[in-house]
Amino acid sequence: MARPVITLTTDFGTRDPYVASMKGVILSICPGAVVVDVTHDVPKFNVRAGALILAQASTWFPPGTIHVGVVDPGVGTRRRAIVVKARRYLFVGPDNGLLVLAARRDGLEAVYAVENEALFLPKVSRTFHGRDIFAPVAARLALGLSPSEVGPEVSDYVVPSFAEPRAEGGVAIGEVMHIDGFGNIITNIPEDLLKELGISDSSRLSVRVGGHELKLRLCSAYGDVRPGSFLAIVDSWGMLEVAMNLGSASRALGVKPGDRVEVRPIG
Repeated sequence: MARPVITLTTDFGTRDPYVASMKGVILSICPGAVVVDVTHDVPKFNVRAGALILAQASTWFPPGTIHVGVVDPGVGTRRRAIVVKARRYLFVGPDNGLLVLAARRDGLEAVYAVENEALFLPKVSRTFHGRDIFAPVAARLALGLSPSEVGPEVSDYVVPSFAEPRAEGGVAIGEVMHIDGFGNIITNIPEDLLKELGISDSSRLSVRVGGHELKLRLCSAYGDVRPGSFLAIVDSWGMLEVAMNLGSASRALGVKPGDRVEVRPIG
């Protein structure tokens, strides 16, 4: 029988004992677990970046993997802890939008509020639910606990705007999710939404972002345009990206995460 896999995505960094503490709790409850670090370098408190990283990484793991996400600026407040059941995976973390993008990509089926305190550590701190709630719940799910046993199913979970790109009147509407190290502008508009609008390789696009309107071609490689020229491309994450060949699109346009993006095909 395959060993259960539990992944960890946090903004904790690795200089403090936080990550090791979570791993210790998991392995104490489920010694056979394989614990995989996705990253602990999510920018501090940045739920948007954590959601993107989790969504992009989670899809490559074997079915049955339990993904724990802890980017939790609301720890200790009335925000809920949740378990999300999706088609292949379970997601454990705070109800702040961190898990929804990944779960929807996998095929979200149900969300449960974590209320069964018998699953927690004996003493729950005000500041470290990753260790005291999320880690033991994930470990017990790995041992076969049903998600429905953590608490009631809920429908009013947080769905952030970045999880809801849409098409309206022939226009794809989304937002900037991330600026990568090359200055590429990564949006939350997936390739499938572009296809709904009849957009494919070599299509001409109008892209509005950061107060600019760009006329671009959907390219298959950065080198399809001259150095210093803008282009649109579907990146390795399957999302629309606005880039500049051998340059920084974000710096040239003054774009930042959260900016609105509108895309429409042009003749």
